[in-house]
Amino acid sequence: MVITSASLAAAEPSAELIAAAKKEGTLTTIALPHDWCGYGDVIEGFKKKYGLKVNELNPDAGSGDEIEAIKANKGNTGDQAPDVIDVGLSFGPSAKADKLIQPYKVSTWDSIPAEAKDADGYWYGDYYGVMAFEVNKDLVKNPPKDWADLLKPEYANSVALGGDPRTANQAISAVFAAGLSAAKGDVSKAGEEGLKFFKELNDKGNFVPVVGKPATLAQGTTPITLRWDYNALAGRDSLKGNPPVDVIIPASGVVAGVYVQAISAYAPHPNAAKLWMEYLYSDEGQIGWLKGYCHPIRFNDLAKNGKIPADVMAKLPDAKAYEKAIFPTLEQQDAYKKTITEGWDKVVGAAVK
Repeated sequence: MVITSASLAAAEPSAELIAAAKKEGTLTTIALPHDWCGYGDVIEGFKKKYGLKVNELNPDAGSGDEIEAIKANKGNTGDQAPDVIDVGLSFGPSAKADKLIQPYKVSTWDSIPAEAKDADGYWYGDYYGVMAFEVNKDLVKNPPKDWADLLKPEYANSVALGGDPRTANQAISAVFAAGLSAAKGDVSKAGEEGLKFFKELNDKGNFVPVVGKPATLAQGTTPITLRWDYNALAGRDSLKGNPPVDVIIPASGVVAGVYVQAISAYAPHPNAAKLWMEYLYSDEGQIGWLKGYCHPIRFNDLAKNGKIPADVMAKLPDAKAYEKAIFPTLEQQDAYKKTITEGWDKVVGAAVK
């Protein structure tokens, strides 16, 4: 039995959905590192609440890899077929157009802002953050304050992206943010300017073609890593002061990124997938993301209703740093994503691994 919808009246999954998901027994996820958005605790919370197994595929995959995993496993009901995806906003509509995802409206659907969800329920925003500099303070005595600072000679062999800019939304967004700063806020020019910026960064010897993570930051391989603020803050916490880490929101080119959830049209465990969505969009799941420094999509609804614990709010960065943040439209994202992914090899020529 496949449950087609949750009750919108009750903000919790139906007993029928829970039973159907438990009968399937397993949920297969992909591209969910445990230190990303508090996902480690979120996954454990889901398992504890419902007793399902969670099969975690390739935690370090990018958004493009997730889409390819659905395509590659259309006829596969085994362990390599993802049930659900968590991808950059621009990947939602394209996956819908390619018939790779299926619609489902969670019971808290009405509290998700209309501009952050597909009207038919094919994809829905989950959380957002802004692009930040994660800096190893032991190695970088004078942390950069803005994108242009990264070009200074003192940052030789220091600057890395948090993914492959040909496939990973986090990396594409960093290139765009650098370009937006260089273009003085002109979104239409930011993709090309971002490629030029990284070409110059690479030519100067400041760019490190390694995917930046807390481990590479601590080792000194990537002392300045460009990542979403929630990843940078979680990375800072995981290192526990060894080394000390600065997380800096740049003075310009402050780009906010919304990620979206969706269920694979070929999900081997469709009811488990729907139950997972119910958990993620419940108050418990949304606060779980907030504990991982992500602003959940239902943040305003939770705050208005006094649902956010004070100790969680106290750990969030100063709101003033976010005042300049821009949220690119889907059309703008489509344009700069195409420019950056197709132009990276030709313009920059650095293979990020």
